[in-house]
Amino acid sequence: MQILSPSNWSQYELIDCGDFEKLERFGKFVLRRPEPKAIWAKSMKEEEWQNLTDTRFTTGSGFNKSGREDSGTWTGKRLPEQWSIPYRYKEFQMTLNIALTSFKHVGVFPEQAPNWNYIYNSVKSLNIPNPKVLNLFAYTGAASIAAKAAGAEVTHLDSVKQVVSWAKRNMESSGFDNIKWIIEDALRFVKREARRGHLYNGIILDPPAYGHGADGEKWKLDENILEMMNLCNSILMNQNAFLVLNLYSNGFSAIVADTLVSSIFKGYTEKTFGELVLYDRFNKRLPLSVFARLNFLKDE
Repeated sequence: MQILSPSNWSQYELIDCGDFEKLERFGKFVLRRPEPKAIWAKSMKEEEWQNLTDTRFTTGSGFNKSGREDSGTWTGKRLPEQWSIPYRYKEFQMTLNIALTSFKHVGVFPEQAPNWNYIYNSVKSLNIPNPKVLNLFAYTGAASIAAKAAGAEVTHLDSVKQVVSWAKRNMESSGFDNIKWIIEDALRFVKREARRGHLYNGIILDPPAYGHGADGEKWKLDENILEMMNLCNSILMNQNAFLVLNLYSNGFSAIVADTLVSSIFKGYTEKTFGELVLYDRFNKRLPLSVFARLNFLKDE
C-alpha cells in the first residue's frame, strides 16, 4: 500500500492541522477550515493560527448525522472573489482557479496531485493517438486537464452546472480547449454508454458519499458503487487502458478500494492502491482520501 502526497508545489502548503481544523496556504492567502480527520492537537498556538489566517470557515453544526457538511460562512479579510495558482508536473502546467464556497471547499483538492501526475503519465504511456478518457464526478476538472495535457480526448461529467463552468474556466486558464462537457447523472450516463457499446482508454472516478444527479437522481456510495464499477468495467478497453478510483468516504479504506477493483477488473498489468495525505510543517500526516489504480498495458 502506498502513502502519497504532493511534492515541490510552492503554491500550496498545509501549515498545521489538529483539533478538527486545518490551516492552509493557497498562493498568498491562508485559509482556516474544519477538518474532521484532524483528531490530534494542533502544533501551533491559537494565537499563531489567528495571526496567519486571512479567512476562516465556520458552520453552526459542522457535520450532520449523515456525515454531510452543513453550509457555513467565511469570516476575516476580504479576499478576491477568485484567484488562481499554477500546478506543474514535468512539461505539463495548469492554472487552477480558487473561490470560497458555502460548503468550505475552494475548488482545489491539493492531495489529488499524485493522481493528476498518474493520469498524465498513464495517458502518455498508452502511446496511441487521441486516447479517450472519461472523468466521472469530475468537479472542477484538474484530472480532466491532466489527461487533456497528455493528449487525450476527454469527456468531463458532473451533475452540477456551476462546477462544470468552473472546470471550463480552469481549462481555459490553463491554455487548453476541446474538453467535452456533460451535465448529467453519472450512473445514467454510464448505463447509456454501456448500451451503446462505447469504450474508453481511461476512466477516472471520484464519487462522493452522497449526491444528486442533474434531474434529482440520488447517489449513495455504499449502495451504488458496485453497480457503477461493473458498468465501468463494461466500457473500459481491455488493453491500452487505465482506471483511477478515488474515495473520500470515511467508512472506506484503501483495502476496500483495492478489493473492489480487483474483484471486478481482470487482466490488468499494474495495480497500485493506498492513501492520499498532506504533510504539515510539523510532519503530521493528514489522510484525506483512498485510491485504487489499474493499468492495462498492451501486450508486446
